[in-house]
Amino acid sequence: MVTGAGRGIGEAVARALAERGARVVAADLDGDSAERAAEAAAGLPGAVLPRRLDVTDGAAVDALVAEVEEAEGPLDIAVNVAGVLWSSPVAELGDEQWAATFAVNTTGVMHVSRAVTRRMAARGRGSLVTVASNAAGIPRAGMSAYAASKAATVMFTKCLGLEVAAHGVRCNTVSPGSTLTDMQRALWTGGEAEAAARRVVEGDLATHRTGIPLGRIADPADIADAVVFLASDRARHITMHDLYVDGGATLRA
Repeated sequence: MVTGAGRGIGEAVARALAERGARVVAADLDGDSAERAAEAAAGLPGAVLPRRLDVTDGAAVDALVAEVEEAEGPLDIAVNVAGVLWSSPVAELGDEQWAATFAVNTTGVMHVSRAVTRRMAARGRGSLVTVASNAAGIPRAGMSAYAASKAATVMFTKCLGLEVAAHGVRCNTVSPGSTLTDMQRALWTGGEAEAAARRVVEGDLATHRTGIPLGRIADPADIADAVVFLASDRARHITMHDLYVDGGATLRA
């Protein structure tokens, strides 16, 4: 099951799993986008099965997971991708924006992770991957709510991974940097897309933002490949890991 699977990174993850033969439940708050993602994946070795889901509703998450396991069989892989972002200085950040950011990016991840790992642990197997952000590891002006919610999500996933490791369940995070999604494009103001993309790659000294040493913005498929690796048996001895896929933007040693 992949949340936020209607577009962007979530759609790329669902497609990458289906290309490898998986039957993927593509869950998204926007049911129409989930349907379109499923249609675009028609003909792949696996299948993409669209479902509408509000991850902020814990009861709805529990119900969908139960329905999926009843209809399709045990969930072996779950990927948290659903997320929201508001860009605002703290002085102008509203209570509603703060709460809504955490409701999706952190509490929503908890709802999905709790529901699926309960069942995985009982079976003695399973892999959970949460898509976080490199903003969780480096301060960013105007992104306090987003960065804080993602940092909380990374630590939540590590704590969960510690609790379920003895039951054969692995929990990891993938932390992308700037990626060509609708969320990224929404941040590009004051100029053409090409110029905005160049500023992301080059960095911005005025806002203390590093550039991208590899010289390119990620494609959603770059993130999906990392997710698929961590979800697969090739990563069978990796858990509680946070994999940065950001072209070196955070200068992590």
